[in-house]
Amino acid sequence: MSTIPASIAHHSNGEQRYLSRVEASKRRAAFKAVEDHFDSSFKYIGIGSGSTVVYVVEAIAERGRDVTSNMTFVPTGDQSKQLIIEAGLPVGSIDALPPVDANPSKMSGEVALKVATGLEDMGLKGKRQSLDVAFDGADEIDEDLNCIKGGGACLFQEKLVATSAKKFVCVADYRKLVPRLLTNWKTIPIEISPLAAPTIKRILITLGASDPKIRQGGSAKAGPVVTDNGMWIIDADFPTLKLISDLKEGETGDGEHGVWEVHALGRRLKRTVGVLEVGLFHGRNGLQVASSGEEGGGQKPVAAYFGMEDGEVEVRLAKEIAAAPSKP
Repeated sequence: MSTIPASIAHHSNGEQRYLSRVEASKRRAAFKAVEDHFDSSFKYIGIGSGSTVVYVVEAIAERGRDVTSNMTFVPTGDQSKQLIIEAGLPVGSIDALPPVDANPSKMSGEVALKVATGLEDMGLKGKRQSLDVAFDGADEIDEDLNCIKGGGACLFQEKLVATSAKKFVCVADYRKLVPRLLTNWKTIPIEISPLAAPTIKRILITLGASDPKIRQGGSAKAGPVVTDNGMWIIDADFPTLKLISDLKEGETGDGEHGVWEVHALGRRLKRTVGVLEVGLFHGRNGLQVASSGEEGGGQKPVAAYFGMEDGEVEVRLAKEIAAAPSKP
């Protein structure tokens, strides 16, 4: 196992030593997650965004090119794409996963002409391969493994990759583990169309966000943050979110009296016109989706790995396995 990067190991003052502990905890969690959920037989692996995923890629790369050269690593954005390339791993894309059927249909000259002239689609028919596993971080994770993601403005592609995987595994440090979402991380990132920003901001306020803000680029960029998809991010500051088990008799969790349950708020925000995606990862996990006989994966992780301050790695496994088919 390689040593902690020099940029971390060489810190000397109190704050830097604290940061070094945090980075070390992330690295331990990442290596344990890869040990438990990465297999040499896998073909397609999702790689998320953020600082913790750096150590996931390090752990995978240490398996050697004899193992990884026959795999395809699918990023959630430009940052993770560069991370994969720099590690010498084969990079792919979520929209280029091949069909499950290993025998491609033959294209006649007539069909080829129709495709070339736009009279017929490109033949994207049938089932596509799923990712065997997706590794990603989170900004906050509650005790039911609901997550807030999007601090790095990659939430749409992160959710696309997570829900394309048979299992999504989350890796974080001890600061991200909370009883309920919006405990320490105070806002929900929402990826929106710039044109709809004023309307969405007004709607968020009516739903209970006190001061939703368009995320700004800071000193590196004047004006709003622009995502890889050409969208903006609005950070919505809702009160701490409830779990279903928290709801008292008569409470629905649908925002009445300022009480929102995670799943209810996630679904309500996603229905808003102009919203591309919501940084709440909730609902079902990949095991539940598979047990219901449906294709794809789930938004919630099947497991979350936390590097703790005492040097241990705490593993939280999904409580739910079986699930009924999804409802609209």
